[in-house]
Amino acid sequence: MTRMNPSRRQFLRGMVDMVGAATAAELGLLAWSSPAIGDEKMARMAMPQLAAPKVPLVNPVTLARFVDPLPLPKIAKPAGQRAHAAYPGKQLPFYRMEMRAFKTQLHRDLPPTPMWGYDGSFPGPTLLAKRNEPLLIEWANALPEKHFLPIDHNIHGAERDKPPVRTVTHVHGARVPPSSDGYPEEWFVPGHSSVSHYPNAQDAATLWYHDHAMGITRLNIYAGLLGAYLIEDNAESSLSLPSGECDLPLILCDRLIAKDGQLYYPVSDDPQAPWVSECNGNAILCNGKLYPYFEVEPRRYRLRLVNAANTRFYEMSLSAGLTFTQIASDQGLLAAPVPRQRVTLYPAERADVVIDFSGMDGKQVQLRQQAEAIMEFRVRDKGRRDTGALPATLRTIERLAAASAVRDRVLTLGEQDDAGGSPMMMMLNGKHWSAPITEDPRQNTTEIWSMVNLTGDAHPMHLHLVRFQVLERRPFDLFAWNESKTLKYTGPAIAPGPEEMGWKDTVRADPGMVTRIIAKFEGGPGRYVWHCHLLEHEDNEMMRPFQLLPG
Repeated sequence: MTRMNPSRRQFLRGMVDMVGAATAAELGLLAWSSPAIGDEKMARMAMPQLAAPKVPLVNPVTLARFVDPLPLPKIAKPAGQRAHAAYPGKQLPFYRMEMRAFKTQLHRDLPPTPMWGYDGSFPGPTLLAKRNEPLLIEWANALPEKHFLPIDHNIHGAERDKPPVRTVTHVHGARVPPSSDGYPEEWFVPGHSSVSHYPNAQDAATLWYHDHAMGITRLNIYAGLLGAYLIEDNAESSLSLPSGECDLPLILCDRLIAKDGQLYYPVSDDPQAPWVSECNGNAILCNGKLYPYFEVEPRRYRLRLVNAANTRFYEMSLSAGLTFTQIASDQGLLAAPVPRQRVTLYPAERADVVIDFSGMDGKQVQLRQQAEAIMEFRVRDKGRRDTGALPATLRTIERLAAASAVRDRVLTLGEQDDAGGSPMMMMLNGKHWSAPITEDPRQNTTEIWSMVNLTGDAHPMHLHLVRFQVLERRPFDLFAWNESKTLKYTGPAIAPGPEEMGWKDTVRADPGMVTRIIAKFEGGPGRYVWHCHLLEHEDNEMMRPFQLLPG
């Protein structure tokens, strides 16, 4: 995992001197935990491009801790049944998810915050699905006509001739037909809706849904358009894992909040080009609350951790000497439980963990993000206990053989700077979104994608439609690449840790490394996308379409 280097600390300390300690705290500079970047790039990305907020911001450290109960998103209920052409003579469960503006209190001592949410809530309702039981969802846009966050009209897809408010929903990690995947350009405006078909023909897993509109995804998700989508299957249910009230999603994200309750989204010091390359908030929300508490019984619980942040990675641990046992990653169960002192998630990654509160009767356990306690578990001194134990084996995961790949694509992660050296946009393989499609795997074939990170950032890379396995990360010579596009390795390959040995859909591509993944391209032919899940990067050219060709 990348960490902040001393020169970065010195730079940020200089920024504190320049903007003042209070403003720095409000912007989160004193505890900035984004991935480290190189000295040269830090000099070019000088923070004067980040405008000081024009409104006073909440400093979360001044708020009372653990005074609000943890919200548990409601379970979505079908509105009825409908037919679908793919299933002649069969009626499918039909859900309607309406996106609406609403207000919610993020902390007891803060004014209500205007937000957008599915079904008027943040996070939206949890969608429960079962393997091989298809369903239909009508995603309905009932939002206002005007956006309340700053749109940069210089970004492709967000030009002034585009409606300011438009949405299209993507279920992250779902294997769906291309017409239901949430293609970024298939957005629709207030007063309109779109019906998507979800076959759910995949293993049990913790997925999540969120907006994916071209050029404004970062703003729509920041506004609150996200929720959990859980797939269950009989194989997982047979393992006697914690279930029911002891199985809950925990969606993590961060925000900047003005003292009047409004969300604040950071902008550059150029009003005509407000895009910034990172958005780190200083208020870390758990299921939409700041510093919540959750009452538990002295038994095992399953937490489905989802990183829904724009930019921030989370490095979580527990107090009182407790440890996590990770049982699943992005695309479902691992082969075996993995005990972990810390769980690190980059944006869009998930980890299902089991925490055993047995023997902690009457005590408190805190969930920490790095050194900061962000949530408290209060263990009751009595209640239901369970005598179950995790099985030594969760499922069989066959590793895809590199020799089975019909192609090894070498793909670069890069950036384009302006004349002053400040980043204007991030790019994949040196190509804009609108360039002709170059990634065209054939249906049911296996490919290796070798992602060469030329930047100083760690990028969480997400492929739509498919699940994949991480093969390795390996250091390379950046100078040799820049000079002759020669991929010269400078060290041995680093195998993924046990927590990354399951099926994934998002992978951390570290700076100075080639990150290699292998995937079998199953699913319906058509057009999908792959992109960085740092939302500011995704919105500004770090996303490319790929075409799945018929087999």
